[in-house]
Amino acid sequence: MADFLKTEEGGGFALFAGSVVALLWVNLLGIDGYESFWHTKLTIGFGEISITEDLGHWVNDGLMTLFFFLISLEIKREIVHGDLREPRKAALPVLAAAGGVLVPVAIFLAVTAGTDGTSGWGIPMATDAAFAIAALAILGDRVGVGAKLFLVTIAVVDDILAIAVIAIAYTSDLSLPWLLASIGTLGIVAAMRRFGIGAIWPYAIVGVLVWIAVLESGVHATIAGVALAFLTPAKPIDGRQVIEELEERIHPWTSFLVLPVFALANAGVVIGGDALGAGDGARVAVAVALGLVAGKLIGISAAAWLALRLRIGALPEGLGFRSVIGIAALAGIGFTVSLFIAALAYDDPLLVDAAKLGILGGSVVSAAIGVAILAPGGRHPSRAAPEG
Repeated sequence: MADFLKTEEGGGFALFAGSVVALLWVNLLGIDGYESFWHTKLTIGFGEISITEDLGHWVNDGLMTLFFFLISLEIKREIVHGDLREPRKAALPVLAAAGGVLVPVAIFLAVTAGTDGTSGWGIPMATDAAFAIAALAILGDRVGVGAKLFLVTIAVVDDILAIAVIAIAYTSDLSLPWLLASIGTLGIVAAMRRFGIGAIWPYAIVGVLVWIAVLESGVHATIAGVALAFLTPAKPIDGRQVIEELEERIHPWTSFLVLPVFALANAGVVIGGDALGAGDGARVAVAVALGLVAGKLIGISAAAWLALRLRIGALPEGLGFRSVIGIAALAGIGFTVSLFIAALAYDDPLLVDAAKLGILGGSVVSAAIGVAILAPGGRHPSRAAPEG
C-alpha cells in the first residue's frame, strides 16, 4: 500500500502537469492546432484487419482501457483481500461514498432540470484518487496514514459506481454479433485460467481480441479492461500473486504515461471562451462545480456522520471527524473519470467544454478547501518517526 500511495502521489503531479500543458497549448497557441492534432487519424493493423481512429479516440478508448483494467484489479483486490472484504470496516467508507455520489447527482439534476444538460448527471460522481492523494502529499506528515487509506477506499467505491454508469448509461447502440464475440473471447480467457495457463502474454493476445470485440459491440471499449480484471485470479497461481504482480507492472505506466496523456488530450479548453455563453453551458458548468464542491463535501460528511450515529462501522484508528470532512472535500477532485464521462455524455462540443470548465474549477476549489481543513496541526501521531 505504501508503494501504491507513493506512485499515486507522483502520478497525481504528472496528471497535473499534463493538464497544465493542455490548458497552455489551447489558450496560448490556439485551439485549432490542439483539435487538429488530436483528430489526426491513426490506423493500426493491415488491410481488412485494421482499426482507424483519431488520436483522441485511441487515447480514450485504447490507453484508458489499461487504466480501467488497473482500477478494476484494485477493486477486486479490495473486495477479496482488503477492507471491502470485512463488512464492519467496509460499511463506513461504502456508505460515505454512496452519499458522495447521490448528493452530487441530485445537485446536478436540480441545476440542469429542463435543459439538454441533464444527460451529464454522472460527471460529478467520480473522485480522482491520484489527484486527491497528490493534494494530501502537499500536507506531508500532518495527515495520518488512515486518512489516505480512507480516501482510497472511498475512491474505489466511487470507481465501482462510475464503471457501472459508463457500462449502462453511456452505452451506444449494441451490435449483438460483436457482443456475443465479446462474451466468447472472455470465455476463452476463463478457459485458459481453467487449464492453468500461467504466462501473461497469451492473456495479453486474447485481451486485445476482447478489446476489439467490445469496441465494435457498442459497449464502451474500456469495459473490456474491467471484464478482464475481474477474470484475473485473486488467489496465488503456482506461488505467484497475480493481481499484485500485474498492479506492480502496470501502475507506473498508467500513472506516468496513460493519465498524463489522457489529461493532455482532454483538459484543453479555452478559459473564458464561448462554452459558458452558449445555450445551457453556464448551467452545466455550475452544476458540475457545485456537484463536486458542495455535493461531495455534504454527501460524504453527512453519510459518514449518520453511519457513525447509527453505529454502522467505525472510523479508522487515528482518524477524527475533522479529517473526514477534509477528505470529503478532497473527494470533490473528480478530474480523470469526470472528464471521461463528460466526453461520453454530450455530443455538443460546447457542453463538453462547459463541463470541463466546471470540472477544472470544481476540482481546484475542492482541493483548496480540503487542504485548508486538513492543514492545521503538527505531525500526525501515525507519521511520527519510530524511536530507537
